[in-house]
Amino acid sequence: MASRTGIRARGAGQAPGASGVLPGGDGIPHPHVAEIQRSRLLAAAVRVVEELGYSQATVAHITHRARVSRRTFYELFANREECLLAALESVVESVRAEVAAVGLDGLVWRERLRGGLWAILSFFDREPVLARVCVVQALRGSQAVLERREEILAGLAVFVDEGRGESRRGAECPSLTAEGLVGAGFALVYARLLRRDSEPLTGLMGDLMGLIVLPYVGPAAARKEHERAAHGAVRPAARKDTKAAADLSDAGGVRGEGEHGDPLAGIPMRLTYRTIRVLEVIGARPGVSNRGVGEHAGVSDQGQISKLLARLERLGLAANTGEGHLKGEPNAWTLTPTGERVAQTIRIHTHDREEAA
Repeated sequence: MASRTGIRARGAGQAPGASGVLPGGDGIPHPHVAEIQRSRLLAAAVRVVEELGYSQATVAHITHRARVSRRTFYELFANREECLLAALESVVESVRAEVAAVGLDGLVWRERLRGGLWAILSFFDREPVLARVCVVQALRGSQAVLERREEILAGLAVFVDEGRGESRRGAECPSLTAEGLVGAGFALVYARLLRRDSEPLTGLMGDLMGLIVLPYVGPAAARKEHERAAHGAVRPAARKDTKAAADLSDAGGVRGEGEHGDPLAGIPMRLTYRTIRVLEVIGARPGVSNRGVGEHAGVSDQGQISKLLARLERLGLAANTGEGHLKGEPNAWTLTPTGERVAQTIRIHTHDREEAA
């Protein structure tokens, strides 16, 4: 069976150069050469699938596009199917890295859902070629590709199914509900990508969030999610140290389209989704307590809120104007002038993103 990495182990007794460590031009084995060639082939496979479709993509097309010999191809992949599956897996790894970079740990289910969904749709907007290969072309792939697609959708359904713990209404939903919601959401994204709409996929945030939360927490919450503006401040930077992203972006020419830099690059901390939510809450509610910050930011763990607020205080972004430390009274948090500038930057970035949408 094809390996997930797309490289089979080669046994002893094979021809020289068939070990997966290709020789350099001077005849000396260079361990990195094989990885460079593999990256070129994966990037070429993505482009060929985008242009011709899975069924029409051949080894000849891929090697010609990558400018790599057929011999090298078969030193790295057992066959065409293994290469195409590895290309899909690389896209999936890139998406997974984007979601991980947002920093969703400790958030309540609905905020984790929103942050994760925003990260996925934002990545697809920046990388439409990768999005179509992952969502549209995967439906036309081999049995192995279709099985991997089903695994991915099943994993998403497991996360959505956590909504059953949100209310008594949610507890009455069968597990099949999550599968149906993921399928419906996937169909909406698929249709947009198939039509190559100019409108960004992040514009679907309200519809998708309303669709997903409705059966678990009811129509009022669904309506609120539908009307709530997409959280444009969360846009994870491309993970250049991520192997999957490097495979598809740096080595073979599959570049992001419309990728933006981090507008808060000068801030000496990693601004995750949770951190941005906390800054927004303090900015909107000066004097808010630790508990109030957690409730409005969607973070249930008060220990995590306390640590985050303490860090923002050390960095000079937030100040505790209450008497909590001295008299046992609640803390009262406000933004410092530096914190105000950060919050303003976030608001401007969000407004620009919504205007562009």
